[in-house]
Amino acid sequence: MRLLWAVMLVLSPALATAQRGQSAEYFPPAEPVWETRRPEQVGMDAAKLQEAIAFAKQNESTAPRDLEMAHYSSFGREPFGYAIGPFKERGPQTGIIIRNGYIVAEWGEPQRVDMTFSVTKSFVSTMVGLAFDRGMIRDVNDPVHTYMAPIFPMQSAAHAVESNSTRLGGTRPIELFATEHNRRITWDHLLRQVSDWEGTLWGKPEWADRPDRDATTWLTRARKDPGSAYEYNDTRVNVLALAATNVWRRPLPEVLRELVMDPIGASPTWRWYGYDNSWIVLDGKAVQAVGGGGHWGGGMFISARDQARFGLLTLRNGRWNGKQLISEKWLQQARTPTPAEPGYGYMNFFLNTDKKRYPAAPASIWAHLGNGTNIVYCDPVNDIVIVARWIQDRSINEFLGKVLASLTQTTP
Repeated sequence: MRLLWAVMLVLSPALATAQRGQSAEYFPPAEPVWETRRPEQVGMDAAKLQEAIAFAKQNESTAPRDLEMAHYSSFGREPFGYAIGPFKERGPQTGIIIRNGYIVAEWGEPQRVDMTFSVTKSFVSTMVGLAFDRGMIRDVNDPVHTYMAPIFPMQSAAHAVESNSTRLGGTRPIELFATEHNRRITWDHLLRQVSDWEGTLWGKPEWADRPDRDATTWLTRARKDPGSAYEYNDTRVNVLALAATNVWRRPLPEVLRELVMDPIGASPTWRWYGYDNSWIVLDGKAVQAVGGGGHWGGGMFISARDQARFGLLTLRNGRWNGKQLISEKWLQQARTPTPAEPGYGYMNFFLNTDKKRYPAAPASIWAHLGNGTNIVYCDPVNDIVIVARWIQDRSINEFLGKVLASLTQTTP
């Protein structure tokens, strides 16, 4: 009996862990608390890990740290490329490596709030996913126009008086889906960037984003059937963000804070901005419709720590400390390859289908990517989340390869 009791004492933690199953996973408490582990405690080689970190630091982005100046040396050269949202100067090359939920390494300024550019798109699609989970969007294959109420832009008092006193129809609604082509567009088309939506939003024509070199095609080309062709386009992302705002009837940052960021213990320092001219009247209130990236300024301003928490949430299939914040069904859809572009799921889930994007990484990974480069790498095979900020895009695959080469235990 004594031997049996001793055996039970030894086995009881393991038995409890087995009974708890997934609940045994570590989830950090609210910021700034996050438990750390030495590399060897989570099956990683410390020396090789330091080599990877040194490589990341050596390959910091060469673009100006003044991100407004960086804008005008790149996207600012496009037609209608002028900034309409805020910018801020960025910090140094920064990163975090998470394994089994624990911090294994941090460098740079991980608590500094910086722009994250198109990583913002992953928050946009999450807003659509949360609406889907609640039945506010019945089917992602529904045409989006069937969910749209009139959207009126906010105007200054002076402009409103002038409009009403000098001409009829001084205030017109924003018609996102008025054309025959746009009425065929579904939520899935917008989420996968295969809509070929036509029009102008917040003063930015869709054709002016990464325009064709042949200017004669800008206004004359034939539209492609929704779903047939992939095109990364920030105006269309902003269309999705505005459509989601219309469905929620609330500012998206408010929804995100309540349903995602507060529950995962994110810091109170992140902010999600729109543009100077993206104010609308929503149920009698002035609301800023947020953007889906920093192409013209704005988007999500966030720390690497908070990026890592969001990445860990998606790695855990939307589950956080026993609560399902985002449905597994939605995240499975988000990670399903787009037929017109198999390396892309829902924005901004970049996939590694056939290991084409990152040959050094497993095919099952996904990454939330943005200009800078900002990457939130999620690896379910190795239970790893990696945030790397302000690293040269051409160096990411080698950096990931060096991190993965430090693994001494491939199955956590």
